[in-house]
Amino acid sequence: MSGTSEGPTPAADLDRSAVTESDAIAAPGAAPQPYRSVFTAAPLAMAVVDREGLVVSANTTLGELLGSPPDELTGRIAADLVDLASDARTWHAYREVLRGRQARLRCARRLKHPDGQSLWAQVTVAPLAGEGPGAVLLSITDITARRELQARLRHLQMHDPVTRLPNRTLFFERLSAALEAESYEQCGTGRIGLCYLDLDGFKAVNDTLGHRIGDRLLAAVADRLTRCADEAGLGRVSAPLVARLGGDEFALLVEDSTGTEQVADLAEAVLTAVQAPFDISGQRLSVSASIGVVERRAAGTSATGLMQAADTTLYWAKADGKARWTLFDPERNAHRMTRQALASTLRPAIERGEFVLEYQPLVGMEDGRLRGVEALVRWNHPQFGMLTPNRFIGLAEEDGSIVQLGRWVLATACRQARRWQLDHPDEPPVFVSVNVAVRQVWDSDLVADVAEILAETELAPHLLQLELTESAVMGSAGRPLQALQALSDMGVHIAIDDFGTGYSNLAYLSRLPVSVLKLDGSFVRGFQYEGEGVPPNPADEVVVEAMIQLAHRLGLTVTAECVETSAQAARLRRIGCDTGQGWLYSRPVPPDRISGLLDVRV
Repeated sequence: MSGTSEGPTPAADLDRSAVTESDAIAAPGAAPQPYRSVFTAAPLAMAVVDREGLVVSANTTLGELLGSPPDELTGRIAADLVDLASDARTWHAYREVLRGRQARLRCARRLKHPDGQSLWAQVTVAPLAGEGPGAVLLSITDITARRELQARLRHLQMHDPVTRLPNRTLFFERLSAALEAESYEQCGTGRIGLCYLDLDGFKAVNDTLGHRIGDRLLAAVADRLTRCADEAGLGRVSAPLVARLGGDEFALLVEDSTGTEQVADLAEAVLTAVQAPFDISGQRLSVSASIGVVERRAAGTSATGLMQAADTTLYWAKADGKARWTLFDPERNAHRMTRQALASTLRPAIERGEFVLEYQPLVGMEDGRLRGVEALVRWNHPQFGMLTPNRFIGLAEEDGSIVQLGRWVLATACRQARRWQLDHPDEPPVFVSVNVAVRQVWDSDLVADVAEILAETELAPHLLQLELTESAVMGSAGRPLQALQALSDMGVHIAIDDFGTGYSNLAYLSRLPVSVLKLDGSFVRGFQYEGEGVPPNPADEVVVEAMIQLAHRLGLTVTAECVETSAQAARLRRIGCDTGQGWLYSRPVPPDRISGLLDVRV
C-alpha cells in the first residue's frame, strides 16, 4: 500500500507533552501476554518501530489496512508505508520523535490500498516507554468519513445554493491564489482577466413574478455562463471560473489570459447568450447584461484593486446605456478618482476660502463701452490648480453645496460691483451678472439672501443680474416662479442664459419676469466665416435676427455670447444686438483688470 501527502505541505501536530507509561504498549514478545493480545486484536492499526525507523511488529488491523500479512511488514521502513518522507517538515518531525527530541507527531495522509481504493488516515507516532531508546508506536486511524463530510460541508460553504456556482468566498479564494507570484512566475502568461456582470431588468422579474421565478432565471443564466466559459476554455489549460457574487451579479475569471481580445470575446459571447429569451415555468422572459471588463498583468495587481476596477467599469457600462460591455480605461478612471477627490473636499474648500471670482466684460455693441460683467467662479485647488466651473459646479449641485457656494459668489460679486462704483464715481456704474442654479431656488430662500446681500453691500438692485439656464427658467412653476417674480419686483434683472439651446417655449417667455436673453454661442459661431473668403450662411443671420426682434418686441435686451472676431461683432451690431461677451473684448480677468476698462472703449 502506498501513501500520498495531504496537499503540498502537510501540517504536523507537534505535541510536546511528556509521554507516560500509560501511553505505552509493549511490543509482542517483550510485553506481558495480555498486552500482546490487545495489540494483536486491537481495531486500531498499530506497529512498533525501532530507532532506525524499521517495523518491529505490526498488528492484524494494520496488515488488513495495508493489504499485507503483519509478518511481511516486519523489517519494512515504516515511513515508506505511510508516506512520511514526502515533505521535509513531516520527515524532520518524524526523525525528531525517533531520536527522542519530540514527544509526538500527528499528520494526515491519503493512503492507497493495493486493490485501488484509497482512504484518508490520521497517522500518530509516539515513543514507547520500556522499549529502549527510539522505540515508537505508530498508529493509524481511518478518517475517510470525516474528511468526506468536511469536503461536503466545504462545498456547501463555497457554492451558491441557487445556481450551484462557486460563491463569492470561493471566487476570491481562487482570485487571490491566481495573483500570488508563484502562480504565474514559473509558467503561464502572467496576465489575468475578469468579466464582472450585472443583469439588466432582473429586479423587475423578481418584483412582478416573485423570487421563485427569479431564482430559476438566475439558474438558467448560470447555465449559459458556464457554457460560454466551457467554450472559451476549449484548447486551453482551463476554462474561466464562473461565480455568482450575490444578487444578480456574476463574474468570469480568466487566469493566464492571452490579452484584452480574449476577455473581450468572452464578454461578447456572454452578452449574446444572456440576451436570448428564457423559457421559465412556461413564461418567456428577457433580460440583458452590463459587463465590466478588466485585463492586465497579474504582477502588481491585488484582488481588491482588480475588483474595484471591474466595479467601476460595470458602472460605466450601465451609465453608457446598459446591454453592453465596457473595457476599463485608466484615463477615465483617473478622471473619476479626481472627481471623487473634488467632491469630498468641496465643502471644506468653501470654508477655507479656496474659491475666487474672475469677471468677463459685457460690452455695448454700439459704442464698445463696458456695460457690465459676468462673475465666473474659479476653484484655486491646492493639488489640481485653478479649476473652471465645469469641473465642480455639477458636483456642488449634486451634494447641495451649491447653496453655500452660490451665496458666497453672490455676496463677493455684489461687494466688488459696489467697490467699482465707489472707485469710479464719474463713470456710469456697471452691473454684475451672477449665475444661479435651480437648486439654489429650491433649497434656500434666494429672495431673502439677495435682499440681505444687497442691503449689506449697498448695491442698487438694478445693478445685479441673475442668470438661469433656459431649461430651468422655461419650466419654472410654483416656488421658482414666485422667487423670480419677487426678485424682479425688487428691481433685480433676470437673464436667460444659453438661450436657444433648450425647448424655447415662447408662451412661457411672454409671462416670465425676464429682462435679458443671452444667445448661446453656437449661433454666434455660425458668423465666423465672414471676411475670411467663405460666404456666410444667410440662415444663421435670419435666425439670430428673428430672435433679437422677438426679444425687443417683448421689451427684452439681448446679449450675444462667444463673440470672438470683429466680423461677428459687426454682423451682430447690424442686426440690432444690444451687448456682446467674448474673447474679442476680454477673457475672464481678475477684478483689478476690470477697473482699467471702466474709462475706455473695449
